[in-house]
Amino acid sequence: MGGRSRGRRAAAALGVAGLLCAALGVVMIILVPSLIRQQVAKNVRIDPSSLSFSMWREIPVPFYMSVYFFDVLNPDEVLQGRMPEVRERGPYVYRQFRVKTNISFHNNDTVSFRERCVLQFQPEKSQGSEGDYVMLPNILVMAASAMMEHRPMSLKLLMTLMFTTMGQRAFMNRTVGEVLWGYDDPLLDLMDKYFPGALPFKGKFGLFSQLNNSDSGLFTVFTGVKNLSRIHMVDKWNGMSQVKYWQSDQCNMINGTSGQMWPPFMTPETSLEFYSPDACRSMKLVYQKQGVFQGIPTYRFVAPNTLFANGSVYPPNEGFCPCLESGVQNVSTCRFGAPLFLSHPHFYNADPVLAERVLGLHPNAEEHALFLDIHPVTGIPMNCSVKLQLSLYMKAIRGIGQTGQIQPVVLPLLWFAQSGVMGGEPLSKFYKQLVLVPNILCYVQYALLTLGCALLLVAVVHLVCRQGPTDTPSQPDPSQPDQPPWSEQPPSPHMPLLQEQLAGPSA
Repeated sequence: MGGRSRGRRAAAALGVAGLLCAALGVVMIILVPSLIRQQVAKNVRIDPSSLSFSMWREIPVPFYMSVYFFDVLNPDEVLQGRMPEVRERGPYVYRQFRVKTNISFHNNDTVSFRERCVLQFQPEKSQGSEGDYVMLPNILVMAASAMMEHRPMSLKLLMTLMFTTMGQRAFMNRTVGEVLWGYDDPLLDLMDKYFPGALPFKGKFGLFSQLNNSDSGLFTVFTGVKNLSRIHMVDKWNGMSQVKYWQSDQCNMINGTSGQMWPPFMTPETSLEFYSPDACRSMKLVYQKQGVFQGIPTYRFVAPNTLFANGSVYPPNEGFCPCLESGVQNVSTCRFGAPLFLSHPHFYNADPVLAERVLGLHPNAEEHALFLDIHPVTGIPMNCSVKLQLSLYMKAIRGIGQTGQIQPVVLPLLWFAQSGVMGGEPLSKFYKQLVLVPNILCYVQYALLTLGCALLLVAVVHLVCRQGPTDTPSQPDPSQPDQPPWSEQPPSPHMPLLQEQLAGPSA
């Protein structure tokens, strides 16, 4: 009896332990998602006490901008109406340092800031130096010629004379540093005299002169403290809720974030939207696939085919027109009237005729498609590469001799890739607190539930085995002699059969 009693107590203890483990596992399954959301919300919101605040204020990830130039090999033939031929040069790599300044919190759950960007040339990562010469279209000459297209012939002839006097031609041979960061040109003074206010800068002219040692404007974004779903979303840029560059309210809208972080808890149906001051517009990326970066689950977002589509292919883009072939966006309205166009590098994902009009272009997805890998739980980028191309629309302008017989063509000037990969201490800290801990909690809850069910099963099996069958056969009494299964006793004289035998047959 003692052994059986001890077995029952052990089985009962296992059952109680199993119930407790299973109950704790169920409670964790119910509560852990809420705890994880609270932990993520606490650490991703724009608040000095959050884990990501220092990362948001000064990006610890090393960002690089790689610039590739399209060196024109046959400028004289282009002036005679021949097809241009280009050779890609580069990359010329610059390290980007970004720091937010003038940070001011407001009572409506928003914060304002300016982000200062400093670029430093990286010779060891570059294929060439800033002193390399490249042959490119003379943007100032072609922009001024485009502005004069519908002016009286007398003004065109006067401009031709001025160009000749100043030695201006349709193509220029400048160094990489001059093209990017600026060079002195007497034509700037001329344009400022006859077209005052046409240029948003004074002194030197360079394609990226406004990007170095400068900021991208005053952003006001939501902090997410009161409403996590709107965290990082832009409320205003330079005090405006929409820009005035384009022909429709939809195209002028400032949507999404400032392009560095996004709201947490993404799904494959989530789109990645941000406002780019450089492109003068909002852009939307779409989900492509799941992935893993350094042990961290990610969603990859890419540009849809409609990003730079023209209005005839994608009607919502009609506001960005006047348009050319699909795949290039006219940005002249926000680039001092110069006929500049934005696209993917080498006209990737654009109308094939654009690449066919320029020899030396080889568009392909592997080298020229942009992507962002985002941790979907926090909305923080792990790996990104944004690639854009700047091109100039060129054609002969009747009356301006410097434009010769140039056939209409969108000629690429350069393309650049802005890339960053999280690593080192920021990645380790991010992984431990925002990925590892939630994963451990998820594993523990299911482990407890599994353990509880297993203990309950062991307890039930133990009880069944110890109890055995309920009806056991009776054992013979050892004090009695062995008897057959049935007893053969002599007939009783009172039995009817015996009485009949004694009486005999009736007379």
